[in-house]
Amino acid sequence: MGLGGISIWQLLIILVIVLLLFGTKKLRGIGTDLGGAVKGFKDSMSDEDKKAAESNNQEQVAEEPSSAVDSASAEQASNGEGASKEETPSS
Repeated sequence: MGLGGISIWQLLIILVIVLLLFGTKKLRGIGTDLGGAVKGFKDSMSDEDKKAAESNNQEQVAEEPSSAVDSASAEQASNGEGASKEETPSS
């Protein structure tokens, strides 16, 4: 027993009937069109994923400079460098 009660022999008979009705050229064209549609769908889905990833990366890059400045300030303060630079007047 095959798919849903259809045996392999019944599937083969249906395939032969479809080939006789439509012909190989028409079926080949339908297959090509269907394959192109699936490929286009996959490309559009991957483009959306790339755009989402790029926007996330741009948001992270925009946040990094402020966090880099904060970490640099914290490092200078822990070393005692930040206070001495600010208090020294420049001539």
